[in-house]
Amino acid sequence: MAGFGSRTARRAVLVAVALAAGVASVAGAQPVAAGTSATARFGTAAASRDARDTVDWVMRSRDNQTLPFVVIDKVNAVVFAFDGTGVLRGTAPALLGLARGDDSVPGIGQRKLATITPAERTTPAGRFQASIGADFEQDILWIDYAAALSLHRVIAGRRVDDRAGRLASATPGDNRISYGCVNVPARFYDGVIKPLFTGTVGIVYILPETRPLRSVFAMTASAPDAVPH
Repeated sequence: MAGFGSRTARRAVLVAVALAAGVASVAGAQPVAAGTSATARFGTAAASRDARDTVDWVMRSRDNQTLPFVVIDKVNAVVFAFDGTGVLRGTAPALLGLARGDDSVPGIGQRKLATITPAERTTPAGRFQASIGADFEQDILWIDYAAALSLHRVIAGRRVDDRAGRLASATPGDNRISYGCVNVPARFYDGVIKPLFTGTVGIVYILPETRPLRSVFAMTASAPDAVPH
């Protein structure tokens, strides 16, 4: 959950559009050959085996349907953003749900933040169709609207949480602090995420941390759908 604004207001101002023509081109993007390996797609960016396997599967199976997509590696607390052709547009550290786990608590999107216990503050794994929308005073990327799950600029929060400091730290161990939403640096959101998802929907892949990767995503070249969870 975004951690700010009422859910009533959130529902009232949600804005999401999808262009029938597909993804608008991103200035400077160069198409990547279909056979390009995940290693080449990541370039010099450090990425886990699970992240590389996921991107390789996405491009082989065309699971993203030429839409921009984001891969969120919870174990390493990092976000990778790609355009519809598989070009890496940027990467950034992320703050994630306080509790480890790969499922959202049923009905959590309709609850007040004050009622959500620390053990319920998970960032769920899975494949999600995402779009730019609004949460009270600013735009965010809605990942799962029903579960109030989004990716947004890091918020100040309580001083004791030190969210900016956690993002800047060199290790992922202290990046678990949110109610479930994905917090990223404002510069990354405004410079990478927002341009990629403006005027179109896209796909967000959140990698599991307590289950095998292939129990969440059906990783075959001919099966583009994720395993329901």
